[in-house]
Amino acid sequence: MKVTTQASIDQHIISQYPREACGFLLQNGTYFPCVNVAGDKEEHFRISAEDWTKAEDLSPIVGVVHSHPNWTEKASEGDRVSCESSGLPWYIYSVHTNQEGEVYRSGMSVIEPSGYKSPLVGRPFHHGTLDCLQIILDYYSWELGIDLGKYEREDDWWMSGKDYYRELLPLAGFKKVAGENVEDIVLMEGDVVLMQIKSPVPNHAAIYLEHGTLKSQSGLHPTPGSILHHMYGNDSKRDVFGGYWLRHTVSIWRYHG
Repeated sequence: MKVTTQASIDQHIISQYPREACGFLLQNGTYFPCVNVAGDKEEHFRISAEDWTKAEDLSPIVGVVHSHPNWTEKASEGDRVSCESSGLPWYIYSVHTNQEGEVYRSGMSVIEPSGYKSPLVGRPFHHGTLDCLQIILDYYSWELGIDLGKYEREDDWWMSGKDYYRELLPLAGFKKVAGENVEDIVLMEGDVVLMQIKSPVPNHAAIYLEHGTLKSQSGLHPTPGSILHHMYGNDSKRDVFGGYWLRHTVSIWRYHG
């Protein structure tokens, strides 16, 4: 990396502290700083489609740069998954302050796409990367061989007038299962269980596991009649479908292709 390019990166990540900085390395050897449009900029970053386009208009993108304020340069689970999705190397910088309050770069690591997949059960939560929507997309891809597509979403979309699940499920090939009462519906493997939790619209979804097993994690004990889901701020897991989860279920959706 050019000395001038590294200096530009250092200047940017230090100026953004304690927020996460983000940008691109371009094929022409320069650094393109981006605006972090994530909801929680001190914990996450998101690059807008506009910044992707602006950077690509200048030169092909050859790397993604972002910082970890007050943390190590070690890649998080979300970093590893997003790196795979981008198909680009990721350059991760740790940024700290010293006893005098001066901000400085304390370390750097590089990760590259290697085929890594975060397990369906036990993955940490990173909104927009590892969340309840992503676990549905990954389940259908890995377990059933069905590509449902990719979907951008901002944090807290359910509190800002969006109704993504009921908009996107029909577009992805799902139909709402008819039934006056959810309790009376006979669920099938792969059904999407749509829930509404402390929200004006349905904002949480799960996959029904009739036999409670996963091909991608064959070593797990079976949990028949369970749901696979990823609650906000928690690791993904399987839960028996009943009680709290059933009370918050508003509809069942079945894939028809």
